[in-house]
Amino acid sequence: MRAAGLAVLALVAVAGCHPRPQSDPVVNEGPISAEPVTLTAADGVKIAGVYTRAAKPKALLLLFHQDKSGKDEYALLAPQLAQAGYSSLRIDQRAGGDLYGVNETVKARGHSASYAEAQQDLDAAFAWAQQQKMPIVLWGSSYSAALVFPLAAAHPGAVKALLAFSPAEYLDDKGAVARAAKQVTVPIFVTSSQDGHEVDAARTILAASPATQKTQFVPKLGGVHGSSTLLRTKNPQGALEAWRATMAFLDEATRG
Repeated sequence: MRAAGLAVLALVAVAGCHPRPQSDPVVNEGPISAEPVTLTAADGVKIAGVYTRAAKPKALLLLFHQDKSGKDEYALLAPQLAQAGYSSLRIDQRAGGDLYGVNETVKARGHSASYAEAQQDLDAAFAWAQQQKMPIVLWGSSYSAALVFPLAAAHPGAVKALLAFSPAEYLDDKGAVARAAKQVTVPIFVTSSQDGHEVDAARTILAASPATQKTQFVPKLGGVHGSSTLLRTKNPQGALEAWRATMAFLDEATRG
């Protein structure tokens, strides 16, 4: 959604029947494939991932998960995104757990790492994405919604858009996310749960960016932390409207 400055969407959430409404048309007809990917971070850590390929991709989404989670946070969402025309890579960051299934990276290491250390995993995913020769969209959830801002700032001109689900100053270096946001000029979408602190944290980070296309989705009903807000099982009242707001932003930001 295009707006000069901060556009706040206060949408009434309704019961969602699926991450993508069944009545919505499939716009990317054709075979969808999913294949395992192993990345190597700069410090040698092996990062497990899954690449879901759309038949006719508009862009490549890098899907990063929340704390105590893993790549399967997006197991239901990735196929729906592919049907909408978006290929995606989801990875098991070294800061995570078994909230949605086994985090293979954490399991192999035997322990979870700090949020800051996981930045190397996002860097590895971005390097892999650049080799695919598609527009790149960054998508973060909770702590990784903080990490996508310095990632975007480090690659001016190489990121098409950024989505941050429940971003906040989660890093030890407080203020680092807002400082990074000051360097991000691509279209940005942020959302959060209904918690006022989350809403305010997202608003502050978004306001720091000089981007001209900025959207903050604020749920009135439903709304949960991170990308889980798009899942009916986690957000039965608000998943549908959150999904529609997300897809409206993606379609606008990747057009042309």
